[in-house]
Amino acid sequence: MPHHFAILSPDPPSEKGSSTLGSRAEIVKSLGTMNTLPQTPGENILWGPGVKLEMVEGEDPLKQILLTITEEEIAWLVIARLMQAFGWRVVDLETGEDVELVEEEE
Repeated sequence: MPHHFAILSPDPPSEKGSSTLGSRAEIVKSLGTMNTLPQTPGENILWGPGVKLEMVEGEDPLKQILLTITEEEIAWLVIARLMQAFGWRVVDLETGEDVELVEEEE
């Protein structure tokens, strides 16, 4: 069974609701530089190494993205890279807890 996570803004919600991650176009363009792209332009699902990212249809700016692990062996490196590059908060939907990056000791 696939493991699902929510990608959220690290900023707290405001009176207007959840904080946004950014515009759909900016996020898709930035993720494209990280080998995470839709199979055809304009699709709501982006595929990357070991992960699938699903955006809410018609939502712009994006408030959340559903992340599904498709290949466990490489997914965690990709998730860590996304968290570091974008500053996103990743929440495990099974436990409700934030994913924490653990730095390896030298």
